[in-house]
This record gives sequence, structure tokens and C-alpha cells, in this order.
Amino acid sequence: MKGFTLVEMMVALLIFGLISAAGVAVMSFSVDSQKIVRVRTHRIGELQRARSALKADLAQAALRTVRDEAGRPVGRAFGGGEQEVGGPMLQLVRRGWDNPDADPRASLQAVEYRLHDGRLERRARPALDGAAYGPPQVLLSGVREGRVAFRVRGEWIEALPNGPQQPLPQAVRLDLTLEDFGPLSQLFLVSGEPAT
Repeated sequence: MKGFTLVEMMVALLIFGLISAAGVAVMSFSVDSQKIVRVRTHRIGELQRARSALKADLAQAALRTVRDEAGRPVGRAFGGGEQEVGGPMLQLVRRGWDNPDADPRASLQAVEYRLHDGRLERRARPALDGAAYGPPQVLLSGVREGRVAFRVRGEWIEALPNGPQQPLPQAVRLDLTLEDFGPLSQLFLVSGEPAT
């Protein structure tokens, strides 16, 4: 009766150990890859949601001035670009605010976008005139800095001229620097019309 020698058993255990180690390494790599893909997918989804919100608001822009919570008229219907600390990057009135409950309110909505603590936030007013902005909706996190520029009469400018009767810009460019992706520039057409 023949059996395995000790050397043959040790070689077999070594081969089994190498195959097991390779399997564990492949599984570990797969789990790490899944985590990275999940994080990246979430981040790309966040970028797409932010872009969709901006695109929808700018495509529905309206030239309609509003009053602040104290009842004072705001200087212009569409503004931004002043880059003051804590101030809005962009503010506008948009058409097409859904009203599924048929509440007694306008279909226009005043919205603003601002950078706050590394986040791009969108805030809206519950009413056009005399209402304060509601709580912010965080659209994008990990933002180091952001700037807007406006296409007016064929030229890019960083701040819109003052005055309530200024026309809407043709386009808006949003330049962001993100912690994970670096510089990101997005262009949005403004296709709104004056509100009645």
C-alpha cells in the first residue's frame, strides 16, 4: 500500500495555499472596485442632478422682478456673478413650477443658487413677493470654488448690468472646481421670455 510522502503533502498544501491566497486577493480587489464604482456612480448622479436642476431653471427663466421679505423691490429679475461672500451666484424667476395640489399660488418661482461650506445649494421662495427663501437643497458637495459668467450680446461677462429692465442673457456658464474631479465647466442656454 502506497501513500503520500511528507514532501508531497507539503507541496500540495503549498499549491492549495497559493490558490487560496490568489482567490482572496481577487475577491478583495473585486470588493474594493465595487466600493469605488459605487462612490463614483453616486458622484456622477449628483453632478447630473445638479445639472438637471440648473438646466430646468434656466430654460424656464422669466423676466419678472420680485420683492424681498420686507416688501422692497429686488434690483433685477435675473442676477448673479457679483461673487460676494455668502451671496447668491445666480438668482432668477422661473416658469413652470408644478402645482399638483392646485394650491393658490403662481406658477412662477424665485430661485437662487449659492456656494455655502463647499456645497452648491438651491433655494426657492414659497411665494414670489414678500417671502423669505426656504431651506436649501444641496445639489453638489465637495465644491472648492465656483464662478458664473453670462453671454450677453455675443460676449461673456462675469456680472450682469444693474437695472430691472435688462434682458435675459443668452447663456450661462458655470465654472466649478471640485475636490475629486478638478475644474468643471458647464454651459446652459437661457430660453425664457418676459413674464406677464
